[in-house]
Amino acid sequence: MNAAPHPRPASGLPGRRGLLGGLLAGAALAALPAPARAEAGPSPAPAAPAGPRATRPLLLGTYTSEGGGGTGIGTAAYDTGTGAITPGPVITGVENPSYLAAHPSGATVYAVAEQAAGAVTAVAIGPDGTYGVLGSRATGGSGPTHLSVHPSGRWLLSANYTSGSVAVHPIAEDGSLGERTDLVVHSSPPPGPGQGGPHAHQVVTSPDGGHVLAVDLGTDTVYTYRLDTSAGTLTEVSRAALAPGSGPRHLAFHPGGRFAYLACELDDTMVVCAYDPATGALTPGAGQSTGTGSGTSYPAQPVVTGDGAYVYLANRGHNSLTRYAVEGGGAALRLLDTVPVGGDWPRQLALSPDSSLLFAANQRSSTVTVFAVGPDGSLTGAGAPFPAPVAVCVLPLP
Repeated sequence: MNAAPHPRPASGLPGRRGLLGGLLAGAALAALPAPARAEAGPSPAPAAPAGPRATRPLLLGTYTSEGGGGTGIGTAAYDTGTGAITPGPVITGVENPSYLAAHPSGATVYAVAEQAAGAVTAVAIGPDGTYGVLGSRATGGSGPTHLSVHPSGRWLLSANYTSGSVAVHPIAEDGSLGERTDLVVHSSPPPGPGQGGPHAHQVVTSPDGGHVLAVDLGTDTVYTYRLDTSAGTLTEVSRAALAPGSGPRHLAFHPGGRFAYLACELDDTMVVCAYDPATGALTPGAGQSTGTGSGTSYPAQPVVTGDGAYVYLANRGHNSLTRYAVEGGGAALRLLDTVPVGGDWPRQLALSPDSSLLFAANQRSSTVTVFAVGPDGSLTGAGAPFPAPVAVCVLPLP
């Protein structure tokens, strides 16, 4: 099940998209055909059947500048009972949309443009089920790899991986983006062993909405900020130091809001962190096993079921999903097992809104695999892998 050895640059970090240099060069390489593409204008969303809705929209992130990649944001529909995916058109006019996030209203979706001149793009979802690009704004950094919407719906937060910074953009009533209101660069502490510089990999808001947390793989640090919701500016209030060279990548909060689970991609660990909503302080515990054996499997992203009972982790090198049981009200994880993901290099995971389905975006095999989530947290494959060009993000919409 293991992938071929992952290319690593001189810094010791695994290369972004396999080879980050190719991305930053922005070479427009020929893309493999994808099903049912709409190459111009707003793209219709997959139609749902009349009566009770049995299907819901699914959006797919990719790289448009990579050979075999897509030509924009892929659209599809998934069966809420079986997990079966039906392809739809492509939303064109969006460059390298490697990560996607939805507005709380459900009326807009946002995408990063992961390239040298980083940008974020807003895409409107019309009441008639059509999509239309609203425009893009510069992030002020390079290689943005993650973004999220503040729970207020008024601010978009994005993480510039290559330049190690976090940007804030205002969101207008129609979902479009205004000019950037802040850019925070992670200038300290010094980079971890062999990591070359700061690499902001994720930026999220705590469940209570009180703080913004930025995970930096390069400095082995999670930064906590307070967002001024009037001015759109960030003020640092706390830092959490991870083990040197651990490479923290992504975290996911327990729904109780007092604990978070942090995947460290370079030392192949999962870390349970306590979170203090009053101060924003994140306190990491000891790294624990991902269940993938010796070496590193570059764990990518954890997700937590809506009831807070189970955590799943994507392991890229091992091509597997680790399953943990949550114990102690969120304070502990118990390793249960690992399950083959059915694809190559699972870059990102997403749960359906009711946590009954788990989707995995497999970058190297250009597929999305779907699993039914059992009452005991067990994962059962739901149908054949769905073809998706260089699948690096999957976003099931409510």
